[in-house]
Amino acid sequence: MPQYFLSLPHDSEEEPTMATMDPAELEETMAKAGKFLSDLQERGALMAAGGLQPPSTAKTVDGTGDAPVVNDGPFVEAAEYLGGFWVIEAEHEEAALEWAKQGAEALGARIEVRALQEVPEQP
Repeated sequence: MPQYFLSLPHDSEEEPTMATMDPAELEETMAKAGKFLSDLQERGALMAAGGLQPPSTAKTVDGTGDAPVVNDGPFVEAAEYLGGFWVIEAEHEEAALEWAKQGAEALGARIEVRALQEVPEQP
């Protein structure tokens, strides 16, 4: 069954984290997110999920030279960054989009939906 990556973009200027959120807002958001995760789990659709620290905490490992080099900071500077994600299993893109609609509504957020690549069958 195809898998889809549902990602939560955040504004790079703000770099919001759970630690910087208003406690009441965090509690409400966590309850809504928890319900969404429970629904995914009950339907057997959840493969993985996680929230990410902001890009200012990133390290980039560059293996394009003679030896890998570790640099402070994100690989790409951007107006938005990946703040969290879910990897789900869905029969088709329309089903993945329905899950994304539920997640977007629950969190009051935008969610990008992308299919994971599948290894082509060998002849």
